[in-house]
Amino acid sequence: MKRSIYGICTAALLALGACTTDELPAPDKTQPDGTEQTKPVSGEVLVKFKSYVSDILDQTAARTRSGGPATRSGILSVDEVLDLVGGYEIARVFPVDPRTEARTREAGLNLWYVVRFDKEYTVEEVVERLSQLGEVQYANPNRTIKRAYNPQKKAVPLTRERLSALTRQTRAAAAEYGFNDALLPQQWHLVNRGTMFTGTEACGETKSVVGADVQCEEAWKLSTGDPSIIVAVLDEGVCLTHPDLQANIWTNEDEVDGSREDNDGNGYAGDVHGYNFVTDTGVISWDDISDTGHGTHVAGVIAAQNDNGEGISSIAGGTSSQPGVKIMSCQIFSGDKGGNSMTSVKAIKYAADNGAVVLQCSWGYVSGTANSYEWGTPGYATEEEWETMDPLQKEALDYFIHNAGSPNGPIEGGIAVFASGNEYANSAGFPGAAEMCVSVSATAADFTPATYTNYGPGTKIAAPGGDRDYYWDYWTEGDNATRGETGCVLSTLPFNVSETGYGYMEGTSMACPHVSGVAALGLAYAAQNGKKYTPSEFKALLLSSVYGIDDYFTGSKRGDGVIVPDLSVYKNKMGGGCIDALKLLLAIKGTPAIYVKTGEAATVDFARYFGGDKSVVALESAKFASPSNLGIDSSSAVFNGTKITFECSKTGTSLLTITAKAGDTTIEREFAIVSRPSLAGNGGWL
Repeated sequence: MKRSIYGICTAALLALGACTTDELPAPDKTQPDGTEQTKPVSGEVLVKFKSYVSDILDQTAARTRSGGPATRSGILSVDEVLDLVGGYEIARVFPVDPRTEARTREAGLNLWYVVRFDKEYTVEEVVERLSQLGEVQYANPNRTIKRAYNPQKKAVPLTRERLSALTRQTRAAAAEYGFNDALLPQQWHLVNRGTMFTGTEACGETKSVVGADVQCEEAWKLSTGDPSIIVAVLDEGVCLTHPDLQANIWTNEDEVDGSREDNDGNGYAGDVHGYNFVTDTGVISWDDISDTGHGTHVAGVIAAQNDNGEGISSIAGGTSSQPGVKIMSCQIFSGDKGGNSMTSVKAIKYAADNGAVVLQCSWGYVSGTANSYEWGTPGYATEEEWETMDPLQKEALDYFIHNAGSPNGPIEGGIAVFASGNEYANSAGFPGAAEMCVSVSATAADFTPATYTNYGPGTKIAAPGGDRDYYWDYWTEGDNATRGETGCVLSTLPFNVSETGYGYMEGTSMACPHVSGVAALGLAYAAQNGKKYTPSEFKALLLSSVYGIDDYFTGSKRGDGVIVPDLSVYKNKMGGGCIDALKLLLAIKGTPAIYVKTGEAATVDFARYFGGDKSVVALESAKFASPSNLGIDSSSAVFNGTKITFECSKTGTSLLTITAKAGDTTIEREFAIVSRPSLAGNGGWL
């Protein structure tokens, strides 16, 4: 099967590797992120001490805080080991933030330290020595993050000529989509009219189905986002000056732009719009010659500004009159330099401590069932193995989920969303596969699984991610993006990657921000309606806000060098279904959603919403707010006791207000009638 093409758009993934005796890293701890098997950072070990020595560690830290890093811990047995291995620095992984230090200690994250030592000793040797000490709870390698995509390959840029042509074609039609953004009609993943990929002389088949999107068109009528909701993007740096993004970039009002001082005392100097954990500075970068634009692309899916007359639309980017959700750039990749376990967990905790409620993670370990010949050493096979081998990552995610946000926000914690991985393996990669996280698989514009997506155990939900190989017959290599726009996801890009600031990517890394964006939109709507949830409550609501796709998993799927002979293997393995933004917002509102099939008469029994006893409930009237949206002839609706039979000739959504009598009591209730071309095995009552 052809897989080299995925290097352009797939998620950043980690893989496990052996120890090394390479040279020590530079002080900023960055290392080239090349093609060799991922390995631990040489000369570094992550150590969690037991709580009874925390006072000693605190005293050492207090003595050295003003004079630079400590060279000794103050714990005799530990310092003896450091002497043996040429230890030259020991420092807390997470800097002290007075605002959050109490909960940091409660979570035990204050006990995690990084130990740096002489290059003559291997990580394996130092881990073994430290693990034998009674004062040490864990000693683990600081593994580098290996990106599965080739950082030398960029997204598919949208050229000026193509942008001009698309703008002429679609500007008039854009108003029919709710917003006037010129490229919205090309964003099938947001609003799929079934008009793209509809067959050519070359392929002779339709690869686009109405409604194969995230169902946000009707959801936008309820909410377009809210600036109180912050999404932390752990990825390459986000282009902070992009005209479609700059209005929705998070700003730390207590920090000074360009400052080398920690003006707000949170442990990070100059963190105005987030932090660059690769270089350990507040300077977010996106214009390295080796940058792919991935962080900016992800951010655009979530929060590009809507209805501003140019560029793209997004799920939760608001409008010029109603600001959208905010993007916090937590940079863990930069050019050909990658991060490591320590930088990624620092980014996770930083996001929690600075107000983010959604963690957008288009990266993860290679699936434990991935083909080792193609992908190298597989990642963790079970959640227990992940927790045992990577306890710091688990603890950091626990901290985010339980401590993110603010006391007055709509969620008492946060939601961590991960890409499931792109190894076409039958299990999702960790940490997204862990029960606490949301792992996202990818679909194409016709509801079918993307040919690269991971699926199976650990996969929680599906979302559009594109499928370039599947749409190979719409691809003209010399013209970049013509005819079918490659079948990928269209979003924002830095101008050093695309001259227009827009282009295409694919992968579960692109499916992931669709779920993050819908989660952010849902939390924005909850905030606007004064609703409040625990993380487990909101996660359950998010995962149940889906529409079924299993009925589309029949026959085979073919593309450019790709053959999936039996789509039925994906049934019940792509998560509970594809994310549905409207369903989530209706659930938050408390409005029951009733899904019916377009073009077929539907009979709906409303008794359950009026006490349930059919003998004492009588429907008196039913009024559709916008019958024309669904093509309903209200006069033809048939009443039969507590049931109403009607037919929708169009796809869409309309509110239905029903007045009923239960005894002497008159009750009025609102419902949402959602007409879809196929219920795909998951329609009906919410």
